[in-house]
Amino acid sequence: MLMIVALLPLHASAQATADSEPPEVASFEQQVQQLVQGNLRQRAETVSQLFQQDDERLIDILNALVEGDLLADRNDPPTVAIRQGKSITNALTGATLESDEGLRRVPVNNSLRTQLRGQLAELNLTHESADVRYDAVRRFIRDGIDAEGMAMLIERQAEEESGLVLGAIDTALALFQIQGVDRDMRLEAINSLSGSLEQEARIALNDVADNDADPQLRVAAQEAIASIQSRIKFYRFTENLFFGLSLGSVLLLAAIGLAITFGVMGVINMAHGELIMLGAYTTWGVQVLFPNLIEWSLLIAIPAAFLVTGLIGILIERGVIRFLYGRPLETLLATFGLSLVLQQAVRSLFGPLNRSVSSPDWISGTLVINPVLSLTYNRLYILLFGLMVFFALLLVIKRTSLGLKVRAVSQNRAMARAVGVRSSWVDALTFGLGSGIAGIAGVALSQITNVGPNLGQAYIIDSFMVVVFGGVGNLWGTLVSAMSLGLINNFLEPYAGAMLAKVLVLIMLILFIQKKPKGLFPQKGRAAAD
Repeated sequence: MLMIVALLPLHASAQATADSEPPEVASFEQQVQQLVQGNLRQRAETVSQLFQQDDERLIDILNALVEGDLLADRNDPPTVAIRQGKSITNALTGATLESDEGLRRVPVNNSLRTQLRGQLAELNLTHESADVRYDAVRRFIRDGIDAEGMAMLIERQAEEESGLVLGAIDTALALFQIQGVDRDMRLEAINSLSGSLEQEARIALNDVADNDADPQLRVAAQEAIASIQSRIKFYRFTENLFFGLSLGSVLLLAAIGLAITFGVMGVINMAHGELIMLGAYTTWGVQVLFPNLIEWSLLIAIPAAFLVTGLIGILIERGVIRFLYGRPLETLLATFGLSLVLQQAVRSLFGPLNRSVSSPDWISGTLVINPVLSLTYNRLYILLFGLMVFFALLLVIKRTSLGLKVRAVSQNRAMARAVGVRSSWVDALTFGLGSGIAGIAGVALSQITNVGPNLGQAYIIDSFMVVVFGGVGNLWGTLVSAMSLGLINNFLEPYAGAMLAKVLVLIMLILFIQKKPKGLFPQKGRAAAD
């Protein structure tokens, strides 16, 4: 009994020590799994705990929760996933999930959504990506800003380096100040908003210009609106210019191969569009064969499409075209028949439905210059790619032995034969080169249009228009005419519509050809007189 009494203080001391030890803190993974379980009150408590964690995955998970893209199953522990477009990835490991079977959306109420947006704004304002920071400031502009948000933006303003984000911060602060009662501060806010292209800035200025009691503020707001409209017109023109050049680059890629076969060899190849189509299907085939190399698929598809369509072009020249030189009508009919054969072959092998070609991440998305001007990466890359293909072909024609022989045969076939040039093989290689470039054009077009058996039909007429307008056999003429037709068509579309714009371009081309039958840059040499 005495021993028990003596041990009681020791037991009490041990119990007190155990009670005083801090509870074990759950790991980030455990807290994320707790987030998708329990009721909404428990979820709000878990969100507060997660904001104490320093983990780069936190922003993506909470953004998905706010937008309704956070998914979870009912396993123990649950699988937590994020829906990003058509793909679903594990929120903790980043692994891509094959399907959303068993996954359900994690619900949030308005109270929790408001809490999340406020805390996420603070996190996103310090994110390393300028795009994420810009989106955070845009959320302040869209949803409204209070005194606490203003303090956060002022603090971020001193550290921000991105001009786009700084402009958005200035707009958000000015939108807060324009609602105040201090007249000088409101006037300063109006002057600040005159340099903003955000839609909310124009709405606020229109409200002041129409409804404010102070005439000086109304006049200042009207001047600010006029300044903004002038800048918007300039950026709209710039955007039209970019998309016109982008359309021109598509026409250039589609026509530059035809400039070789039709312009240099004089062959009316009605199957040129189908060679473009085969290049697009080659891109699809590469992605089917290498599903884990989507990011590299275009770089693999470019040489693959060139080889596939180039070899098919050589076979066409050796098997059909070489028997029809000097007979343009028969050549046209034969190549038209080949185009039908190639279309039906593709339908039989791959089916009549369009095939989906995925775009790598580096060619997806948009380059945001400002709120009214943004350039899509796929169009930008195609513009650069078209120019690269053009100058590479120009280098081949001007600086290589094959190019020298091609120019010799095109300008004077009899003399070229007399000095030992095998014109028959030059014809085959030239046709193969033009066909290979058509395949490369198909790789680019697979990123902006549907890949199907009829893909080439949409570009064959435009390709002939570009070659004829630029001057048969002149590569520089092909470049100038492609860009010119792209710009004219793009600037006409807003006023005339897509179909009527094409008709007007065709009419202008016909009138031009009547005045200059040989195009912008006529071919030189004896062949030009044929």
